[in-house]
Order: sequence, then C-alpha cells, then structure tokens
Amino acid sequence: MGRSAFFGTAAGALGCVLPALFLPVTASAAVPGEAAVKGAELSVLWALPFAGMLLSIALFPLLAGRFWHHHYGKVALFWAAAFFIPFALFNGVGVTAHEVVHTALLEYIPFIILLFALFTVSGGILVVGNIHGSPGTNTAILALGTVIASLIGTTGASMVLIRPLLRANDNRRYNVHTVVFFIFLVSNIGGSLTPLGDPPLFLGFLKGVSFFWTTTHLFHDTVVVAGILLTVFYFLDRYFYAKEGSPLPDPTPDTERVALRGRQNIPLLIGIIGAILLSALWKPGVTFHVYGTPVELQWVVRDVLLVLIALVSLAITPKFVRERNGFDWEPIREVAKLFAAIFLTIIPVIAILRAGSTGALA
Repeated sequence: MGRSAFFGTAAGALGCVLPALFLPVTASAAVPGEAAVKGAELSVLWALPFAGMLLSIALFPLLAGRFWHHHYGKVALFWAAAFFIPFALFNGVGVTAHEVVHTALLEYIPFIILLFALFTVSGGILVVGNIHGSPGTNTAILALGTVIASLIGTTGASMVLIRPLLRANDNRRYNVHTVVFFIFLVSNIGGSLTPLGDPPLFLGFLKGVSFFWTTTHLFHDTVVVAGILLTVFYFLDRYFYAKEGSPLPDPTPDTERVALRGRQNIPLLIGIIGAILLSALWKPGVTFHVYGTPVELQWVVRDVLLVLIALVSLAITPKFVRERNGFDWEPIREVAKLFAAIFLTIIPVIAILRAGSTGALA
C-alpha cells in the first residue's frame, strides 16, 4: 500500500476530528484529566464498533485476504467513523472530541512513537552469515530472542532474528515447528518483562504502572513458561532432526562469516530505554492543557527523544543493511491505521468498564 493511501486514510480520520476542535467543550469535558463520558449511561451497543474492528482484524485476512491487504485502512476508517459520528450526535461533538484528543495525546501517539522508534532502530541491525540449524543452535537462537524481546520489543527481536533462523534451517525438510515456537517465544512471551517488550504493557506504563512492575511480578512465570517451551522445542527439534536423512542443498551457503551489521544502532536502543525511564523518573511539574487534556513535560520530552533517535538511526545506518533486512514501512503503517481505529472504538468500552457494577457490562 502506497503512502498516498496512508495519507488519504489519515486525512479522512482528521476530517472527522478537526471540526470538533473549533466547537465549545461542555463543562465536564473541560475538566483536565476527567472523563467527559459517563460510562454508566452508555448502552452495550456502543461496544459494537470495537467488536467489529477486532472481528475484521481476525477474519478478513483469512476470508478475504486480498481485499484486506488493499483496503484495511478503509475498513479501520469505517469502524472509527461508526463510533465517532453517532457518538458525536448523541453526546455532542465537544465531548466526543475531548475523548478523542485525550486518547490520542495520552495513549495513541506515544504508543505509535515508541513502536516507530523500536521498529526503525531494530530494523537497522542485521545478522549476516549462515548459521547451521541444529537443535542446540535453534534453541539458543530462540532463547536469545526471548531475552532481548523485553529490551527491544517483540517486533524488534523478531525482525533481527527471524531471517537468521530461517537461513539456518532452509536446508532442512522439517522446519515449520521452528517458526511456530519462534512466534510463541520471541514474538509473544519474551516481551513480558518491560513496557518496551509488549504494547499493552507500555499502555500500562503510560497509565502510571512502574517500569519494572512486570519485571518483578512476572519474572518467575516468564522463566518457567519459556523454560518449558524451550525444553519441548529442543526435544521436538531433535526428533525431526533425526528424521532428516541426507540434507537438502543449502540455498544460503557459507559465503560470509557470521557477523552483526548496523552495530551503531545498539547505543540507540539503549537511548530508547533511557528515554522511557526518563519520563518515569523525571518529574519537572510542568503541565500543558490541550483541549482539556493534561500533557506533562516529561512525556513530551520522551516522545521527542524517541523520534530523534529514530531519525538518527535512519541517518547513520548504511542503506544496504536495511535493504538486506527487508526493511519496509508497510508494517508500521498498518499498525498505525489499525490501532487508530482500535484506540477510538475502545473509548466507550473503557468508559463502561470503569462504571463497574453500574455499567452495561456488569
């Protein structure tokens, strides 16, 4: 999908929101940090756009993959509009715009900026050379990916290690299970220990959860689950390795030694961690109010630093590193569009849940 489609979708979403910014805000919406919408007054029907968005993500790629690939942005815009327009009609454009701005400034924009920074920096790290995929080697790669996923994100760890893992096993007949366990361990479980590892954990961090809360509370569980899966994988891989017989011709022979390119991005990854920790530890006490939403200075500094780190990575990483990594902006564009709709349509759902026993989902 080209950039014109991305900007077209973004323009459509902004077209729904911008007119609201010029209308007066109701009293409840003008109170900084206070929810403008009373969840106890909302019907469960307001959850339908959110449910529709999740079902679209789950079903369209399976049932209508070609349509989804070309039009997922339009589908996301449809569900966002299905929430925004009726909600504005029933609750007022000012109140609705307050909710949208609150969600955008405090959740969506920081979320996308972090993913953008991790995606850009990790996409500039390339493992070259051909590692031979024995059971021990494969298990070591999965273990390494599980560990670093909490430092550079599950997306970043997957980007760095999936190609070396595929090359290591491209001359084996039985290798599908390797990718399955990679998804379990590196792309999911490995991100459990810090807000950098998994997007929902970062959202919790934005809401005030300590940076190291998951590290201290989930470390034991993560080690146990990862240890069990790594053990199961090792013996399963040994079983399939013994069935291989004569190896297939290696499509990626040992033409260069194993090495790490783009090492200049490693300090930038440390910089990302530092920017996140800075926003948690530094409290200057300066707050800006944007359309009834309080935005603290340390949050702005964090996001600016993350954008600058990503731009530095783009400037200092050799072009061939990203080309050989298969680096492409489409994944981050897709995430930006889909999560824009998710963050919008979940607004009434969160309000209903906050209402507790008086809400429609009680």
